[in-house]
Amino acid sequence: MGSFLSRLFGWGGAAPASSSESARILTFPSSAKWQLHFNSAKENPKLMVIDFAASWCGPCKFMEPAVHAMANKFTEVEFVKIDVDDLPDVSQQFKVEAMPTFVLVKKGEEVDRLVGANKDELERKIEKHRALLPEK
Repeated sequence: MGSFLSRLFGWGGAAPASSSESARILTFPSSAKWQLHFNSAKENPKLMVIDFAASWCGPCKFMEPAVHAMANKFTEVEFVKIDVDDLPDVSQQFKVEAMPTFVLVKKGEEVDRLVGANKDELERKIEKHRALLPEK
């Protein structure tokens, strides 16, 4: 639904991941579209989990089913997958040095990070940060 609204209203051009991936995980065809989406997300207190991965990365492939399951379980969390080969400038922006790297963001600010293929730790971090913070 979110990707449909994004396309309908032109919010960043996010698209659901390919048909073999969960429709709850957004991907971006360009850095410009990512930046538009990210800038709009700065106004939203919802947790965003950014999965930095590569198609050739074994640990990334290992984590894929778990990330899809978490995207379906934590429907109040936005999941984004960034291919480091397709969007290297976005990877540099987040100082990604190894894959997979999961960056947890709220209102445009990094609140946590996990480097490596640890399903249980990623789920713990999402549980910790997923609650919407009350406005101050």
